[in-house]
Amino acid sequence: MNSFWHYDSPLGGIRMASDGAALTGLWFEDTAVAAITAGAGGTDAPVRWLPVFEETCRWLECYFDGRIPDFTPPLAPQGTPFRQAVWEILRDIPYGGTMSYGQIATRLAADQGLRRMSAQATGGAVGHNPIALIIPCHRVIGADGRLTGYAAGLDRKDWLLKWENAHCR
Repeated sequence: MNSFWHYDSPLGGIRMASDGAALTGLWFEDTAVAAITAGAGGTDAPVRWLPVFEETCRWLECYFDGRIPDFTPPLAPQGTPFRQAVWEILRDIPYGGTMSYGQIATRLAADQGLRRMSAQATGGAVGHNPIALIIPCHRVIGADGRLTGYAAGLDRKDWLLKWENAHCR
């Protein structure tokens, strides 16, 4: 059973989930992800302090203080092998950097020895990232360089990218 914890960020409340050993979820509390989790018993699940929550809060404090965290809490995002592969690529996007859905698809295809991969399928995997910020889906942009889809809202995506460019380099 998952346990949950709350963190107050400059962009609003963040909820995190853990299986007891690793972080399984991290999202802004006012998003659709939060509503789905609440509907699945997320608000009734135990709220208890765990070592992984301490590490995650430390990571978030470092990030929102404008420093690049030099550690990552243990992560255990649940998803298909395809989604896992996409999320691993997201973790390689540097602070303040961006990558398009097409670039992710091209890299994924190369990693898997394929000629091509669907950018739309890649976008679906990015959109199902269960651990925001630490697996930085906010760094993914459209092919034309515009900000596109972010479950926490484009205003937050814009803020995060500007924050990283100003502070975390």
